[in-house]
Amino acid sequence: MNLRYAFILLFFIALASCSTTSVSGEEELFENQAKTLEEITIELSAQEQELFNLVNQHRTSMGMGTLEFSEEAYKYALEHNEHMIGEGELSHDNFSSRAAEIAKETAAEHVAENVARNYPLADMALEGWLDSAPHKETIEGNFTHTALSIEMDTGGNPYYTQIFLRK
Repeated sequence: MNLRYAFILLFFIALASCSTTSVSGEEELFENQAKTLEEITIELSAQEQELFNLVNQHRTSMGMGTLEFSEEAYKYALEHNEHMIGEGELSHDNFSSRAAEIAKETAAEHVAENVARNYPLADMALEGWLDSAPHKETIEGNFTHTALSIEMDTGGNPYYTQIFLRK
């Protein structure tokens, strides 16, 4: 009999402890989650801007002109990051077709790109590119415009694609 009473007591305790969240409480929770996602997006956008500025600062320190941002090329940088994330590896897959489309849309004479991943900060990505002769050559190349995208995979690892073009 004692076991039966213990079971009934546990049942009522469990019933009393169940949450009855109101709709407004759920909306508040959703808004807080949305703000968190917005903050992440803003942070990534800020990191893209930071890397854009760092590349231009480097070019200026070398006596070169700064690069203008290319909205047309940005969508290709973003798409390529999404492709690399989907594949789970760093690559220049489909660069020729990407470059041809960018050239067609922007009347660019020359297109190049740098890719990277797993650098937690923009300055670390730039340092990695500058430590690699081919990437450094691209950053210091005869270009007039650039676009770069930084996207996170589901594990929180950043992927970088920077496209350079000369109009």
